[in-house]
Amino acid sequence: MTQIVSQSNGARHELIAFRIGDQEFCVDIMQVREIRGWTQATPLPRAPAYVRGVINLRGAVLPIVDLGARLGLTTGEPSARHVIMVVNQGGRTIGLLVEAVSDIIDVTEDMVQPTPDVACDTVKQFVKGLFAIDGRMISLITLERVLPEQEAEAA
Repeated sequence: MTQIVSQSNGARHELIAFRIGDQEFCVDIMQVREIRGWTQATPLPRAPAYVRGVINLRGAVLPIVDLGARLGLTTGEPSARHVIMVVNQGGRTIGLLVEAVSDIIDVTEDMVQPTPDVACDTVKQFVKGLFAIDGRMISLITLERVLPEQEAEAA
């Protein structure tokens, strides 16, 4: 992993960047507890299509959300290169299935651009903002919207 540091002014945030298909996304590193290799999940009946199921994480049941499917992206079956990012979201712990973690990025608030007005409401629901680093466009994900409270009850 490379670390990218910006010299801009403003409050600094460390983000962890990851890939889903050809797109890059990131979340606040303080929400990520650990990153682990893909483990086959046990499906849950009547769960939303983006919930892969649950795994046993050191004695705790951990719901696994296919983040690509949740964001409306085309996803295939997970392979050995996929990883699960274990995140804390709203007092809950969930696993997010992503293709690969790519970087730890140090950014400032003034680097983050608002989600464009041409984006649909679904995109705006999940993407808090965008920024460009080294010719790459990275979307900042709002984890609170990935698994809302009422859907968390089902998982």
